[in-house]
Amino acid sequence: MPPRFIAKQLSYPTGFLGYLIGKLMNRHNAKMNAFAIRQLELTPMDRVLEIGFGGGVTLPSLIDGTAFISGVDRSGDMVKRAKVKYAAAVMAGHADFRQGSVEALPYEAGTFGKIYIANSIYFWSSLDVGFSEIYRVLSPGGRVVIAFLPKDRMDRMGFPMDIFTSRAPGDVIAALAGAGFKNMRIERPEPATAWNVIVATR
Repeated sequence: MPPRFIAKQLSYPTGFLGYLIGKLMNRHNAKMNAFAIRQLELTPMDRVLEIGFGGGVTLPSLIDGTAFISGVDRSGDMVKRAKVKYAAAVMAGHADFRQGSVEALPYEAGTFGKIYIANSIYFWSSLDVGFSEIYRVLSPGGRVVIAFLPKDRMDRMGFPMDIFTSRAPGDVIAALAGAGFKNMRIERPEPATAWNVIVATR
């Protein structure tokens, strides 16, 4: 498949090919997601939001380990799939999935105690606006965890710049600080690990 088509599907997965690419990315990012989810330090009482859940690889662990999980994604197809796959959790009031964007999160202020974002900050129109919205919907003392491949690695992959905006860790931390977050830190299982996981608190 042409690189531009793949980039579009990663940004906004649609149809069966979007589903397949999502499944492949789930496998590729399994170690990163597992490590990043541990940084959330989930408890059975947590209310959690995942922004840009895409293929939904982390949803089972979030649903099983928390009081409530909501997911928001730009792709209506991914939202529909999640509602079908996790229909029992939705019916029980334990899960909720909505179409939307980080720039205008469809939730009231202080709704969540934990927020998870993996490999979706490349598609945000503005880090400043996105993190301001995340700050708004987090409760005081809440935690956000952002997992991503940093700019120096992303730029080597040759994705179209009008679809992907690569992000340097310093830019992410600066935007978090500008939104009011504190205690920012970068976590990686090994110094040579390509991806970064940034943790911050409200």
